[in-house]
Amino acid sequence: MSIVMRTGRLAIAAAVVSLAGLLLAGSALAQTEEGTASFYSDKFEGKKTASGQPYDKGALTASHKKLPYGTKVQVTNVANGKSVVVTVNDRMAQSNKSVIELSRKAAEELDFTKTGKTKVKVEVQK
Repeated sequence: MSIVMRTGRLAIAAAVVSLAGLLLAGSALAQTEEGTASFYSDKFEGKKTASGQPYDKGALTASHKKLPYGTKVQVTNVANGKSVVVTVNDRMAQSNKSVIELSRKAAEELDFTKTGKTKVKVEVQK
């Protein structure tokens, strides 16, 4: 096999891998899910999250099962249309039935602290 032919095949393979990576990254950016949101108990104030940051009930943060730390997501309360953008800084247990767990501040902005849970739409921000 000539060097030109091998180089051409490698270039094509590299292009395919790059394209696949772009498609996967694009799908992560467009990720949307719906389900139940809950919020942290005040007893976790100051305790370390999975990312190493201390939990701050006054910050706009969240816990998610899969999204990387630092991901910004818009969370919309389906019942009242209120939205808030939060930053993922913690990991939820796979057994948790909620799609996202929010800080108290985020729950207040979405107006569901009295009920403890609400149906939400979660959209990854670019």
